[in-house]
Amino acid sequence: MKAQILDELVAARAAKRPVVLVTALADGSQRLVAPGSDDPLASEVAAALRSDRSDTVEVDGNSFFLRPYNPPLRLVVVGAVHIAQPLSILAKEAGYSVIVVDPRAAFAAQERFPGVTLVDEWPDDALQALEIDVRTAIVTLTHDPKLDDPALQVALRSEAFYVGALGSSRTHKSRVGRLQRSGLSEDAIARIHGPVGLSIGARSPAEIAISILAQMTQVLRTGAA
Repeated sequence: MKAQILDELVAARAAKRPVVLVTALADGSQRLVAPGSDDPLASEVAAALRSDRSDTVEVDGNSFFLRPYNPPLRLVVVGAVHIAQPLSILAKEAGYSVIVVDPRAAFAAQERFPGVTLVDEWPDDALQALEIDVRTAIVTLTHDPKLDDPALQVALRSEAFYVGALGSSRTHKSRVGRLQRSGLSEDAIARIHGPVGLSIGARSPAEIAISILAQMTQVLRTGAA
């Protein structure tokens, strides 16, 4: 790898920008390709980033080796409630670094969330400090507009790949109205997966956590839900 390519890769990693190292197998030449570029391999690059897997592709009779470099996966859970406990465990098993945000000390206790980063600040302040990137998922679980709404206002202005909010369809309709009055656009609000999770008839906290992680995985790996 040439020094210039290495410097570009180091810079992309530091800035938490996903890139793919493309190597032409015919001559060994290399280049870094970012998602959304007009590179001839743009669609193959997007697929490599979604799958998180290196692969060899053939385009117009030429072979290329694609190695994706993605920022680490993160899940920010707003609300240290019962659902957050199994969701944190499942997300860690799926490779996410989990951060639980809740200013209520009685909820955000380390014994309830072993091995999880706990932040006891107000959600909007916490999310701004976390510098949300394209590999971050955000899920609000408190059912309290005073906590969920400020978090969603930050989340919907960020690059988070997934934003979900717990609540019934009626609750979500009220939430949408509040967010509209706060100045968020319809397109921004439409990014919310609400009610959160895939519709699998989940009832218990563990089942709801499974439905949420399943939907997060669907968006991460396919780009749609």
